[in-house]
Amino acid sequence: GVDGVKSTGVDLVMAIEYKKSLAVFTDFVGVEEAENLLQWLLKNPKGKLNLAACAHIHAANLQVLMAVKPQISAWPADEDLKRWLTVLEK
Repeated sequence: GVDGVKSTGVDLVMAIEYKKSLAVFTDFVGVEEAENLLQWLLKNPKGKLNLAACAHIHAANLQVLMAVKPQISAWPADEDLKRWLTVLEK
Protein backbone atom coordinates (compact mmCIF):
# COMPACT_ATOMS: atom_id res chain seq x y z
CA GLY A 1 0.00 0.00 0.00
CA VAL A 2 0.86 3.66 0.16
CA ASP A 3 3.04 4.81 3.10
CA GLY A 4 2.54 1.69 5.17
CA VAL A 5 -1.14 1.22 4.32
CA LYS A 6 -1.73 -2.48 3.85
CA SER A 7 -3.73 -3.76 0.92
CA THR A 8 -6.13 -6.62 1.41
CA GLY A 9 -6.77 -9.48 -0.96
CA VAL A 10 -4.60 -10.99 -3.66
CA ASP A 11 -1.35 -9.26 -4.60
CA LEU A 12 -1.93 -7.81 -8.04
CA VAL A 13 0.27 -5.65 -10.20
CA MET A 14 -0.79 -2.20 -9.16
CA ALA A 15 -1.99 0.03 -11.97
CA ILE A 16 -0.84 3.22 -10.21
CA GLU A 17 2.80 3.88 -9.44
CA TYR A 18 3.14 6.42 -6.64
CA LYS A 19 6.16 8.71 -6.75
CA LYS A 20 6.96 11.66 -4.49
CA SER A 21 4.64 14.14 -6.22
CA LEU A 22 3.29 12.16 -9.17
CA ALA A 23 0.94 9.22 -9.53
CA VAL A 24 1.39 7.38 -12.84
CA PHE A 25 -1.66 5.42 -14.05
CA THR A 26 -1.12 2.43 -16.37
CA ASP A 27 -3.46 0.06 -18.17
CA PHE A 28 -6.62 -0.77 -16.22
CA VAL A 29 -7.10 1.06 -12.91
CA GLY A 30 -9.58 -1.07 -10.96
CA VAL A 31 -11.76 -0.54 -7.92
CA GLU A 32 -9.05 -1.92 -5.60
CA GLU A 33 -6.93 1.19 -6.32
CA ALA A 34 -9.47 3.75 -5.03
CA GLU A 35 -8.60 3.72 -1.32
CA ASN A 36 -4.83 4.04 -1.86
CA LEU A 37 -5.41 6.73 -4.48
CA LEU A 38 -7.53 8.76 -2.07
CA GLN A 39 -4.97 8.40 0.72
CA TRP A 40 -2.10 9.43 -1.57
CA LEU A 41 -4.01 12.47 -2.85
CA LEU A 42 -4.88 13.56 0.69
CA LYS A 43 -1.24 13.19 1.81
CA ASN A 44 0.02 14.90 -1.37
CA PRO A 45 -2.45 17.75 -2.05
CA LYS A 46 -0.15 19.22 -4.72
CA GLY A 47 0.45 15.81 -6.29
CA LYS A 48 -0.16 15.46 -10.02
CA LEU A 49 -1.54 12.58 -12.06
CA ASN A 50 -0.08 11.19 -15.27
CA LEU A 51 -2.88 9.38 -17.09
CA ALA A 52 -1.06 8.98 -20.45
CA ALA A 53 -0.83 5.16 -20.28
CA CYS A 54 -4.24 4.63 -18.67
CA ALA A 55 -6.64 2.55 -20.77
CA HIS A 56 -9.55 2.25 -18.28
CA ILE A 57 -10.43 3.75 -14.92
CA HIS A 58 -13.05 2.28 -12.58
CA ALA A 59 -15.84 4.63 -11.52
CA ALA A 60 -14.68 4.45 -7.87
CA ASN A 61 -11.40 6.08 -8.88
CA LEU A 62 -13.23 8.68 -10.97
CA GLN A 63 -15.28 9.57 -7.88
CA VAL A 64 -12.05 10.04 -5.89
CA LEU A 65 -10.65 12.29 -8.62
CA MET A 66 -13.87 14.31 -8.86
CA ALA A 67 -13.90 14.84 -5.08
CA VAL A 68 -10.23 15.79 -4.68
CA LYS A 69 -9.76 17.54 -8.06
CA PRO A 70 -6.03 16.88 -8.52
CA GLN A 71 -3.94 18.45 -11.25
CA ILE A 72 -3.53 16.29 -14.36
CA SER A 73 -0.02 16.45 -15.85
CA ALA A 74 -0.79 14.15 -18.80
CA TRP A 75 -4.14 13.06 -20.22
CA PRO A 76 -4.83 9.54 -21.59
CA ALA A 77 -3.62 8.77 -25.10
CA ASP A 78 -6.95 6.98 -25.66
CA GLU A 79 -9.24 9.68 -27.08
CA ASP A 80 -12.46 8.05 -25.82
CA LEU A 81 -11.13 7.81 -22.26
CA LYS A 82 -9.76 11.34 -22.48
CA ARG A 83 -13.22 12.66 -23.48
CA TRP A 84 -14.81 10.70 -20.63
CA LEU A 85 -12.38 12.22 -18.13
CA THR A 86 -12.91 15.83 -19.18
CA VAL A 87 -15.14 16.16 -16.09
CA LEU A 88 -11.82 16.49 -14.20
CA GLU A 89 -10.76 19.65 -16.03
CA LYS A 90 -10.74 22.67 -13.80
